[in-house]
Amino acid sequence: MDVPKSAVPAVDRADTILRLLASRNEPVRPAELAQHAGLAKSTLYLLLDSLEQRRWIEKKGNGYVVGIGLYVLGCAYIHHDGLQNTFRALAVNFVEQHNEVVQLAVLQGDEVVYLAREDARRPVRLVSDIGSRLPAHTCALGKALLAQFPDEEVLRLLPTRLVAITERTITRHDVLLRELAEVRKTGLAHDLEEVAAGLICFAAYAGETPMGRRIAVSTSIPTDRLDRQREKSIAQGIVQLARQIGSRIGSRG
Repeated sequence: MDVPKSAVPAVDRADTILRLLASRNEPVRPAELAQHAGLAKSTLYLLLDSLEQRRWIEKKGNGYVVGIGLYVLGCAYIHHDGLQNTFRALAVNFVEQHNEVVQLAVLQGDEVVYLAREDARRPVRLVSDIGSRLPAHTCALGKALLAQFPDEEVLRLLPTRLVAITERTITRHDVLLRELAEVRKTGLAHDLEEVAAGLICFAAYAGETPMGRRIAVSTSIPTDRLDRQREKSIAQGIVQLARQIGSRIGSRG
């Protein structure tokens, strides 16, 4: 996701460093941080020291990782609107009934950001770690959220080229718009192995929170656990869950 430059260079530099650390699974060395941020080492170390004091980053071996302080600040996002408590209180009922995972996400630009997840009582192949992102056109959650906008706005939000994650990912704008029209009619979005082979997802729009966040919920199920009857039951369940969440948060959507 492209991020506009601010009027404060120090903020841009800190943002560049934090985004790089967040994208890695291992510590990043200062030399790479300096090169990526375009900073002299003396300036870089001053910035790293300031971020470390705030615990936004932490020193690990010869490099740095995202720190606990940044995590705590980030967690505050889902506490607004009562989203976390509402989601957990209602999602647990879905999990108890269907024994499948439930996910909560928000739309940010042309991406879906996962905010919360209630896990099933069995293993499931997932790509939805909290805070992870997916291109909105690829997943059921993204389609449920994009369907709330008119086609003209959808085309403005999405990139000119739609990337493919699997061979089943929709990469044509006209095909995607037709699918979004169907989502508006039925209230149900899905992706058929468009994010991960062997995984089908169902999603429904839950509404807009008092703070203006458009949210949706989904469930992800391996194809070998689905038949026609169970698919219908789960689809109805996720739509019902979305309505319950929307009602509880005082949805304006």
